[in-house]
Amino acid sequence: MAVDYTVIVLYMAAMLAMGWWGMRRAKSKSEFLVAGRRLGPTLYSGTMAAIVLGGASTIGGVGLGYQYGLSGAWMVFTIGLGILALSIFFSARIARLKVYTVSEMLDLRYGGGRAGVISGVVMWAYTLMLAVTSTIAYATIFDVLFDVNRTLAIVLGGAVVVAYSTLGGMWSITVTDMVQFVVKTIGLLLLLLPIAVVKAGGFGGMRDALPTSYFDPLGIGGETIFTYVLIYTFGMLIGQDIWQRVFTARTDRTARWGGTVAGTYCLGYAVAGAVIGTAAKVLYPDLASADDAFATIVKDELPMGVRGLVLAAALAAVMSTSSGALIACATVANNDIWSRLRGTVRPGGDGGTGGDAHDEVKGNRIFIVLMGVAVICTAIALNDVVEALTVAYNLLVGGLLVPILGGLVWKRGTVHGALASVVVGGLAVIVLMATYGILANEPVYYGLLASLAAYVIVSLATPATDAAVLAVWRERLAGRSPEPAPEAVPAPQ
Repeated sequence: MAVDYTVIVLYMAAMLAMGWWGMRRAKSKSEFLVAGRRLGPTLYSGTMAAIVLGGASTIGGVGLGYQYGLSGAWMVFTIGLGILALSIFFSARIARLKVYTVSEMLDLRYGGGRAGVISGVVMWAYTLMLAVTSTIAYATIFDVLFDVNRTLAIVLGGAVVVAYSTLGGMWSITVTDMVQFVVKTIGLLLLLLPIAVVKAGGFGGMRDALPTSYFDPLGIGGETIFTYVLIYTFGMLIGQDIWQRVFTARTDRTARWGGTVAGTYCLGYAVAGAVIGTAAKVLYPDLASADDAFATIVKDELPMGVRGLVLAAALAAVMSTSSGALIACATVANNDIWSRLRGTVRPGGDGGTGGDAHDEVKGNRIFIVLMGVAVICTAIALNDVVEALTVAYNLLVGGLLVPILGGLVWKRGTVHGALASVVVGGLAVIVLMATYGILANEPVYYGLLASLAAYVIVSLATPATDAAVLAVWRERLAGRSPEPAPEAVPAPQ
C-alpha cells in the first residue's frame, strides 16, 4: 500500500499547491467568487462536470448499480439531463445577468429585495447540506486508505478543501476541479471500468451470473426515475453551486456549449458507474451494504498503484463537489444574508459592486472558513448521507424552483407571488417530510405543486411587476446593460 499512500499524499499536496497559486490571482471579488468570468470552453466544461459528479455520483452511483444493475444509472443520468437542460435553455441568459447569487437574480427580476432575503436562507440551507454530504464521504475513502476513524477522516478531507478554497476562491477551485476531472476520467472510466468488467467475466459472464432484471433499463422503477427527474434534473437548473459555475463562463457560447459537453460526459459517467456496480455484484454478491461496493472492488481487484489512482479519483469526485458547495454556501451566507442584515447589500451584481476589493475578498475568505468549520462539525454529527442530501434537494426544488424558473419565463410573476411560492413550498416540504418521512416521494411532489399554485394565484391577484424593474431585467438578460469598468487584476508574481 506504500505506493497507493504516496499517490494520495502527492495528490492532496497538489490540491494545496493549486490553492496557493489561486491566491495570487484572486485579487478582486469577481476573481475570487466567479474566476473573473473568464473561463474558456475547456476549463468551463471540466469544472462543470466536476462540480456535479461528487461522492454521491461516484460511490452512490456504483452502489445503485450493485443494487439494481444498469438501471442504477438513472440517478446520475438525471443529473446529466439537468446540466444539458440548463446549458441549452438557460445558461446564456444566466451568464448575461452578471450577478453572483441566485438571490441577486430574484432581486433583479422582482425588485425590492424581499424575494432575495428568504430565498437566500433556503439556498444557504441547501448548499450547507450539500457540502455536508460530500464531506461525510471522506470517511469511506480514508477508511479504505489509512484505516482511520470517521471523525479524523472528515477533518482531514474537509481541512484540505477549506484550505485551498479559502486561499484562491474560484480560481483555485477551477484549477483543482480540472485536475480532479482528469483524475476521475483516468481512474474510473479508463481503469476501473474495464478492469471490473473483465474481472466479472465480461458482459456475457455478468448476464449469466445475474437475474435479467439487472439488465432492464427501467428496473429501478418508473416512480423512482420520475422522482430523480424532479429532484436532480430540476435541482441542477436552480442550485447556487451550479449557477456560480455558469457565472464563470467567458461568453454565452462557452456557457451553452461547454455545459453541453459537461452534461454529455455526465451521461457516460452514469452508465459507467452502474456497470462497475453490476460487476461488483457478480464478484461480491453478499455485501452488507451496496455503498461498500466501490471501496471493496477497488481494494480487492486493482493492482498496487492503480488502486491508489482510483481512490484518488474517488477523492477527487468528493473534493470537487465539496469545494463547489462550500464556496456557494459561503457566497450566499455573506452576500445574501450577512450583507442584508448589515444593510450593505448592493443588488445588481457587477453593476452595483463598489468599495474596497481587498476587503470584499477578505470577507468572503472569512465566510469560507466559517462555513467550512460548520460543514465539518455537521458532517461529524450526521450519519445518513442519503437523508441529508434528500433534505437539501427537497428544500431547493420545493421552495425555489417555481419562483426562479417562473421569473425567467413568465413576465406576469410578481414579488408577492415569488415570496408566497418560497414560503408555501418550503413549509409544505418540511411538514410533509415530517409526516411521510424524509425519504418519501410525497414531500417533493406535493410541495412543488403547492409552490406552483401559490406563485400563480398570488401573482395574478397582485399588481404586475413595475415596468421600470422589468425594463432593467430585460436589458440585463439581453446583455445590453452598462458594464462597470473591470477590476484590475495584478499579474501573478
